[in-house]
Amino acid sequence: MIVKSTTRHIRIYSAEIKNNEIVPSDKVLTLDVDPDNEFNWEEVSLQKVYRKFDDLVEDYSGQDLTDYNLSRIASNLEGLIRSLLNDGEISYNLNARVLNYSMGLPRIDTPESEGKYQLADK
Repeated sequence: MIVKSTTRHIRIYSAEIKNNEIVPSDKVLTLDVDPDNEFNWEEVSLQKVYRKFDDLVEDYSGQDLTDYNLSRIASNLEGLIRSLLNDGEISYNLNARVLNYSMGLPRIDTPESEGKYQLADK
């Protein structure tokens, strides 16, 4: 049986892909990041998501493989994606099939807005 978690930008399956087929596995997790291509990714940012995924899976080692635990991992990765977007490391793909701005409206810098929407340093 496949255990899975799907969020808007993260899909995790207890399966592996072999010959374009999904094969259930209780030892392998497959991660699909941004399946709808909502964002523009640089390899460095994508690797941050994969590293965080590896760290979270390690944190859960020894625990039961449940929908709930995968959902917690996926939720944490969604938070990372939001921070990458807020930090400007990724951006919305304006050529995506669907533009829903699920993590907030895109920030478009113009001379009139320059410096107006920056978070204050504490």
